[in-house]
Amino acid sequence: MKRGFRFVHDKLEIKILVLFILRRLPEPVTFDELVDLLMCYDGISYFECAECLAELIETGHLLINADKYILTKKGARNGEITENNLPDGVREKAERISSSFRAVQSRNSMIKASHSKEQDGSCKVSLSLSDGIGNIVSLELYATNEKQARSLEKGFRANAETVYNKLIEAILA
Repeated sequence: MKRGFRFVHDKLEIKILVLFILRRLPEPVTFDELVDLLMCYDGISYFECAECLAELIETGHLLINADKYILTKKGARNGEITENNLPDGVREKAERISSSFRAVQSRNSMIKASHSKEQDGSCKVSLSLSDGIGNIVSLELYATNEKQARSLEKGFRANAETVYNKLIEAILA
């Protein structure tokens, strides 16, 4: 075992880890996302995660809004004070995991995809890609039904940068 590394052993360490991770993320996360982030650590079970999250809400460290966990000021303050109590290896791993997830959140926040149903049953699909400052492309497409609209949204979310690059190539060709 590496020096300074050990596993998360108890509920207090799990709670500190939750606060540590949430302090590093730019946006709130769902229960499933947070559990996925925590389950990367040996010795943490799904049930312990659920119990610790419920207790952090009860103590005012977290809030839930629109099914997403939000760090409160109290949670951020206490997280900052206690994060040095996490073992070095756990903190380092949490930094790596948080960094990767933060990149995914950042990308996802720049991609918008939605649809609205028209009177004839078709759907208007609105897609946009931002550079973090403003939209760099916005598209409106029409789909014959909601299933096709959802497929267009899903495809755009997965391939927004490629769609943008191909569009630019086609226009400049």
